[in-house]
Amino acid sequence: MASNGARLFEPINLRSVAVKNRIAVSPMSQYRAVNGYANAWHMVHLGRFALGGAGLVFAEATAVEDRGRRTHGDLGLWDDAQIEPLVPVTKFITDEGAVPGVQLGHAGRKASERRPWQGETPVDEEDVELRGEAPWAAIAPSAIPYADGWPTPDEMTDADIEKVVGAFGAAARRSLEAGFRVIEVYAAHGFLVHQFLSPIANQRRDKWGGDAAGRRRFALEVARSIRANWPEDLPLLFRLSATDWLEGGIEVEETIETAQALALEGVDMIDCSTGGIGGRERPRRMKIEQGFQVPFANQIKNSVGIATMAVGCLWDPEVCEAVIADGSADMVALARELLDDPNWPLHTAAALGANENHALWPPESGWWLMKRERLFSKLGLR
Repeated sequence: MASNGARLFEPINLRSVAVKNRIAVSPMSQYRAVNGYANAWHMVHLGRFALGGAGLVFAEATAVEDRGRRTHGDLGLWDDAQIEPLVPVTKFITDEGAVPGVQLGHAGRKASERRPWQGETPVDEEDVELRGEAPWAAIAPSAIPYADGWPTPDEMTDADIEKVVGAFGAAARRSLEAGFRVIEVYAAHGFLVHQFLSPIANQRRDKWGGDAAGRRRFALEVARSIRANWPEDLPLLFRLSATDWLEGGIEVEETIETAQALALEGVDMIDCSTGGIGGRERPRRMKIEQGFQVPFANQIKNSVGIATMAVGCLWDPEVCEAVIADGSADMVALARELLDDPNWPLHTAAALGANENHALWPPESGWWLMKRERLFSKLGLR
């Protein structure tokens, strides 16, 4: 139990995995991998969040197939050789008291894209000339482009679907060997699993499309494939877009049904986001403000009886504390706020009265900060 009753710093158990607090580092794509391989960037990027006091540290969206990358810089676990570079990363996170997690995903029709600072547009011959990076063919539930100006993806055959489902299972096995203790499936923001779930992207009339049950079949098969390759005592999460924010798209009532079905397949928590299916423009219904997605986490948690994670525009310690204290969600996930301040969890603990004398800091830095505070207090400097 955290001191002074700070619920944000109470531990939580996910199956056999004990997480020391309710703060997760949301997966943040860095686009610094080379052919899917991790490197020193990933060690420093992820390691600093473990030092900063987060309980659960997710690696970025990690492709289960090479054709499932969003960009040439995406991390991957489609090959056994990609395991070894991740082992020291997960070991460091674990040794510093955090839990290493990985988000497994497939870009589907959003594949073959330039990195954000290179335009976030489809890769073409210009990229071959500038960077030696060639485009590749994307696959999707239906032959519908992601947005205007994007190439039409190939509609997936049953064989394609079977291969991708198997790739998720194989990536789960590699995740275990790499030292990860939590898997999250990226089923939001317009990526492949979300493409199957949403009628905006999935217009199939076979068993993989049509009504809500048909459209969620792929997600359930992915969950089964992972569970078959992932130990029973380790947790599995799904990040879902609770609503597409678009007419004719997913609404939260359907997502509640999806969460119920996933829970029966061994999914332990729903990471509740929204949007991303209909191109790059923000839907007019989507009003962005602090904690705007928290109500979805609350509704799914209370309707399904499954643990949820709130994410999106969360930065204020008191707001995050309230999300946990009032039962709206079981964890909160932050991303860009942690890029700005990797020590946000430690600073938040202090603000909530749960980090007296820098007790939650690594002693190598906490000792010095405590000594400075005492000196400054004695001298009346601040």
